[in-house]
Amino acid sequence: MPPSKLLDDLPSRVAAAPISWGVCEVPGWGLQLPVGRVLREMGELGFTHTELGAADWLPSQARPLRATLAEHHLRLLGGFVPLVVHDETQAGPMLERASQTAALLAALDASYFNTAPITSVDWRPRYPLTGAQWEHAVAMFDQIDGLCADHGLTQVVHQHAGCVIETRSEVERLLASSLVKVVLDTGHLAVGGYAPLDFARDHADRVGLVHLKDTRLAVADRLNAGELSLMGAVQHGLFPPLGRGDLPLIEVVAELERSGYDGWYVIEQDCALTGSEPPPGEGPKIEVAASLDHLRHRLVGVA
Repeated sequence: MPPSKLLDDLPSRVAAAPISWGVCEVPGWGLQLPVGRVLREMGELGFTHTELGAADWLPSQARPLRATLAEHHLRLLGGFVPLVVHDETQAGPMLERASQTAALLAALDASYFNTAPITSVDWRPRYPLTGAQWEHAVAMFDQIDGLCADHGLTQVVHQHAGCVIETRSEVERLLASSLVKVVLDTGHLAVGGYAPLDFARDHADRVGLVHLKDTRLAVADRLNAGELSLMGAVQHGLFPPLGRGDLPLIEVVAELERSGYDGWYVIEQDCALTGSEPPPGEGPKIEVAASLDHLRHRLVGVA
């Protein structure tokens, strides 16, 4: 499928994410903008679908959530679900959380359940897993896969900076150990040392969902060296608007489309807001609009 096909399908295959407006699951991340403002700005930019965002930012019950999204002519694509999958003592509570979230996503006709394998519920620093922890994590992914299938959802495991699956070797171990689909997050793969274009060439058949974010590799180096926290790196411009970083994003998209990928792309441009709320017409909306324009115009050029 050529990139021109994605250009034709752009409104129905490119979604927004609340993290692009600074709404994040990580504790203490920064200012969380009001729901109404974020959803209104998504709609004004032409998005039809969004991911769920941090817990309790949007309503946690199906009926009010549906009404809130419908007010802004939006539908739910999926949700980023932080789960502790490597600790067998937490298996019961984590599977219960997964079941409740899957039921909510299914009630909203969502498509994706994005499992983020965090170290702990309070996001403590990451550490290497033991062999037994890896085995338990893979078993949990398999159980969540079945749970999601029962709800008509696709589980996609999200490799992510600060999580227990972060580096290239950890991603490759996951792919070798399980048949689960994954999120091709261009930015977090790059931070973890796996060039996203290489990943697209190596594992297009394992991609269930794509998160598009550009990355400044010099800032990523500072993050990996321990000079900056993840939030600090984001505030130093780790993930700029599409086209302003160092990643060959259009080449990644073209490779996936040629490989037959027909799923969704999410413009997920992590930002962290401090201070007061930006005035109307300013703030994250401007940078998301720049990303959307870059994607559209570059696709025109490729087509």
